Amino acid sequence: MDESTAEELTVGQLAERSGLAISALHFYERKGLIHSRRTSGNQRRYPRSVLRRVAVVRAAQRAGIPLSTVAAALAHLPRNGVPSRTDWQRMSQAWRDEIEDRIIRLEHLRDRLDGCIGCGCLSMTSCAMVNPHDRLGEQGPGAPALDV
Repeated sequence: MDESTAEELTVGQLAERSGLAISALHFYERKGLIHSRRTSGNQRRYPRSVLRRVAVVRAAQRAGIPLSTVAAALAHLPRNGVPSRTDWQRMSQAWRDEIEDRIIRLEHLRDRLDGCIGCGCLSMTSCAMVNPHDRLGEQGPGAPALDV
């Protein structure tokens, strides 16, 4: 076993170290978030650097960043590269704007729900206070009063 293969992890080891299910790791691989090589027996082997990539993916997921956005950011790194501090700062700054926008939309939604719940009817479509004569229905399907 040469030095590079000694530093590799099996999918089971990666699952144990990352706290993710093997199926989740396979899903990440199908989405291009992580990469492995195959042994002659067709078993996956991951470089240890994949642990940091998995950590970045999980942090982004907790922040509500779509996996497609994460994949696009990771695509700018070497295939099995480890995100550097600069890489992480660049990715997190880009995601910060998206998170701030989401916070604004969620606060708006929260504030609108408080108003609806206050009258007790819980119906934005037939509420005489918020939507007299169902005027919101003219705006199309969905909940336009809650949309930002």
